[in-house]
Amino acid sequence: MTDVAADENVEEEIEGDEEEGAEQATEGVLSRFAFLSGKMRYAIIGVVALLVLGGAGAFYAGLFDSLLGGGEDEPEIYQPVNVIFYDLPEMIVNLVSNTKKPAYLKIHLSLELNDTADLATLEHLMPRVIDHFQVFLRELRVDDLNGSAGIYRIKEELLRRVSIAVYPVEIRDVLFKEVLIQ
Repeated sequence: MTDVAADENVEEEIEGDEEEGAEQATEGVLSRFAFLSGKMRYAIIGVVALLVLGGAGAFYAGLFDSLLGGGEDEPEIYQPVNVIFYDLPEMIVNLVSNTKKPAYLKIHLSLELNDTADLATLEHLMPRVIDHFQVFLRELRVDDLNGSAGIYRIKEELLRRVSIAVYPVEIRDVLFKEVLIQ
């Protein structure tokens, strides 16, 4: 029991010594600036803080890129040179509806291709593309077309279907020119 009490006393003395050491260190730093008045200390602290924040802001704004050697190796934005857009005929399909009132979708699409050499193949396979699109679009509900997420899912599905239908030809994207739900 006495060993435990002795250990606790030693720990209290050590903690007390650490607190006194910290106080003395703080007083030592403050004593160096004792010649400054209280307002002057706050002014200096404010100026230092502004310099640090201003430097950080300038760094993040990229003002030091030329000094630090950055910004020279930025990648260029890839712009395809031979992009071809092929307009599909306008399609009007009836949608699946829970009500007695029919719902229709009028859609006008454009396909983005990489090469003009693929145009002949695409035109030859266009009946297959229209068929794949018609089958898919006729199974949609009005709820499937709500919001940008719904349109994005349909766009991705149309891209998948057209890529399968015209396999040797690479289709980069399906672009909506017009989407009208009635």
